[in-house]
Amino acid sequence: MTDPVPPSGSPDKEPATPSQAEQAALDNTERADPTATGQPAEQAAPEQPAEPTATGKPEPTDAEPAATGKAGQSHKPSLGQAFLDNLWAANTFTVTLLSLVLAMVVGAILMIVSDPDVLATYGYITARPSDAIGSSWALVSDAYANMFKGAVFDPDAVGFQAAMSPISETLTYTAPLVFTGLSVALAFRGGMFNIGAQGQATMGVIMAALAGFLLPLPPGVHLVVAVLAGALGGAIWGFIPGILKARTGAHEVINTIMLNYVALYFLTWLIIQNGIQDPNRTDAISRSVDASAQLPRLFGDGLRAHSGIILAMLATAAVAWLLNRSTLGFELRAVGANPDAARTAGISVTRTYVLTMVFAGILAGLGGSNMVLGSTATALTPLVVAQIGFDGILVALLGRVKPWGVALAALLFGALQAGGNRMQSYAGISLELGTVLQALIVIFIAAPALVKAIFQLRAARAARLQTSLAKGW
Repeated sequence: MTDPVPPSGSPDKEPATPSQAEQAALDNTERADPTATGQPAEQAAPEQPAEPTATGKPEPTDAEPAATGKAGQSHKPSLGQAFLDNLWAANTFTVTLLSLVLAMVVGAILMIVSDPDVLATYGYITARPSDAIGSSWALVSDAYANMFKGAVFDPDAVGFQAAMSPISETLTYTAPLVFTGLSVALAFRGGMFNIGAQGQATMGVIMAALAGFLLPLPPGVHLVVAVLAGALGGAIWGFIPGILKARTGAHEVINTIMLNYVALYFLTWLIIQNGIQDPNRTDAISRSVDASAQLPRLFGDGLRAHSGIILAMLATAAVAWLLNRSTLGFELRAVGANPDAARTAGISVTRTYVLTMVFAGILAGLGGSNMVLGSTATALTPLVVAQIGFDGILVALLGRVKPWGVALAALLFGALQAGGNRMQSYAGISLELGTVLQALIVIFIAAPALVKAIFQLRAARAARLQTSLAKGW
């Protein structure tokens, strides 16, 4: 007769050994829940790695999904998402575009605040908010619509001349700004801050006008000589601060500012005291430039756009080639980056300073000659060059001191100026608001950290990495 099995924990005999099936079930339970055996969770045996398959690679687990194709492809962003990330990255284009948006928003606020009728509706905004919102929208939309019509295109225009008039005005204002912007940008790349583009443009306009009505030359030749005379006047006025900087170390900012005043007073003295004043006028204005020395117009006599804009584009291409392709451009950029290192490398810093300011003066002089040989003015007055030299500083900064960026910035400023004229005439908005918009644009572009903080822009490097992942690079 078989003895009965003692109960578990009996001191008489050892507990029965579980079968293989029971042991396998117990092992599975322990792996699923380590606490089932009474062990604490932190002391549970670590999970064993998956057994390799026939291909030599372990089977994927739930925590690590299998790759489909290229490594990590399941985690790649889509091309559309990568495009949006790049669009909202803190690159130059995005910051510039958002600076324009911010400037227009602030400009809209200034329009509302400066209009007493619209501002009065905010006195009872809690009672009738629609009045304040409607009047504000009507004012701002009408102002910006007229700015667009005056600078780009007027949908209500009838006829070729009326349709092309906005573009013509924009190009007319753009041409001299391209030259003065390039003048400031070129000097800046050479390590100098050329505040004297205004004075150099003034000397250019003097020389171009004198050649335009004093020299009896045939058409074609007369125009070329007048343009070259303007370039020569600017070159002389740029050479002075250049040689002073190179030989004596005199700061170019002080020299160029002082030379601006000298050029202005020389122009006034020349008109009044030296026999070039128009005999039929009593105010300070000279004789008109001969027709043979005037730049030909692009769209006929009814529109003011002239071939100066073509010269401006050629000058932009020439400066881009000079900076990026020529030996002089390399020396100029090396001196601008580190004059001591450039001198150690054998580059003549003195020569580079002088040539940089001479070329900057030539460009500004060409901008001045555009003012009197084009359709903006045909005679010398004390204000003939307006503010193109100082506006050129803003254009150069907005264009990031790069030639083609300067050309685009000049086009924008020309459009703001042309559109501002119509905005004043048709919407009753002060012409100075266009100048305020220009200043606001430059302020926001000069403070990219502010724009990035307002719009929460991503870093451009992270966006480029996102695009590379999406393309599988």
